[in-house]
Amino acid sequence: MSAMVGVVGVYRRLSQVSGKRRPQVRAVDRDLPLTVEAVRPEAEGVVSLRLANGAPLPGWRPGAHVDLVLPSGRVRQYSLCGDPSEKDHYRIAVRKIGAASAEVHTLTPGTRVTVRGPRTAFPLVGQGPFLFVAGGIGITPILPMVRRCVELGVDWRLVYTGRSRASMPFVDELAAYERAWIRPDTEYGIPASGAELLDGMPDGAAVYCCGPVPMITGVRVDLALTTGAVHFERFAPPPIVAGEPFRLTLRRSGRVLDVPGDRSALDVVREVLPDTPYSCRQGFCGTCAVPTADGGSMRICVDRGPAVLEL
Repeated sequence: MSAMVGVVGVYRRLSQVSGKRRPQVRAVDRDLPLTVEAVRPEAEGVVSLRLANGAPLPGWRPGAHVDLVLPSGRVRQYSLCGDPSEKDHYRIAVRKIGAASAEVHTLTPGTRVTVRGPRTAFPLVGQGPFLFVAGGIGITPILPMVRRCVELGVDWRLVYTGRSRASMPFVDELAAYERAWIRPDTEYGIPASGAELLDGMPDGAAVYCCGPVPMITGVRVDLALTTGAVHFERFAPPPIVAGEPFRLTLRRSGRVLDVPGDRSALDVVREVLPDTPYSCRQGFCGTCAVPTADGGSMRICVDRGPAVLEL
């Protein structure tokens, strides 16, 4: 327990230093009116959409996603799977599996939609080596990561699984990379196990995994004793478990906010200051870091405890 307390203390001190050096960030909770420029079939039951508005769009990093507001009012999250260097459009890919995705499949060029974000909840960090594991439509956040690794010349591997080649989007784009292993179930007889997906993983590799729940569960079980970093795609914030209530004081506005045990400081702060920026909601990106009156910094999406914030 004493060792854990020490680790937490070091983390808090590092967070305070990084918070002081971090430049001011802009909110990503913006509405972008976009038009569907093109709809393209990418695989059985999968289409990609090219979204643009004739002007440069906000930048994004591999692993980012957007909230797509459909004409019906439904809102769903989709990973950006294009090239971050192309500022004139976004690309998403959607598999038809429910009412919202079915609506996406009915969109035609010229349809107007709204996009919120981009947000990065699945950031690519570190210098490699990397092992990417993707299943089916889970390739969408991984594809830009592969491109970034190729650009940087870092060590990487990709294992891409699916029911069949015909059901797997972007197979043609990935076929050009020797480090990409495309593994359809129909060609191997059975779905890949967690151990098989991790076979040949470079020592110390950071693992990025996105796909069906059984695949992710298998990878997590086999990585239980791994010392390297493990990252899984998550659109929703992690649940708060056994959280304790606490109080925040907003120094500039003079407000005092009570944060209940089942909510984050970010959620409560945004009720009174809706423009408070955030992105990943998991403590990775630092977008929501707020200076504290004692000279420190608090990442209000995950940090808990009484504090006086410079808000």
